[in-house]
Amino acid sequence: MRTHPSLGRNILGEGTSPYVQMGALIAQTHHECWHGSGYLAGLMGEEIPMAGRTMMLCDQYDALRSRRSYKPALDHEKVVKIITEGDGRTRHGQFCPSVLKTFESCNNDFKDIFSQNQ
Repeated sequence: MRTHPSLGRNILGEGTSPYVQMGALIAQTHHECWHGSGYLAGLMGEEIPMAGRTMMLCDQYDALRSRRSYKPALDHEKVVKIITEGDGRTRHGQFCPSVLKTFESCNNDFKDIFSQNQ
């Protein structure tokens, strides 16, 4: 599990398109946590590119909303509470404050997009 950021970066990093290069950056940094406890490089705060900070929250939302072999899917309201308040799956300080604030103001858009893509 902890190798997929570097694998994604390596695969996408060979592309020349700026979009593919952005994908490589996102792949590499989407598990870095604002407070520094994430991985691949243990980046912290502003060291984490905005694209990675944004995808980190989006990835958490998707993972919590989606059914997995080891857990049921959670509803939107429960996921918003987990992301904004923490519960062990997420922790205080994990998310970039500005990304979290934006999520709080537009989380119903996440609900709509998720529902449209099921």
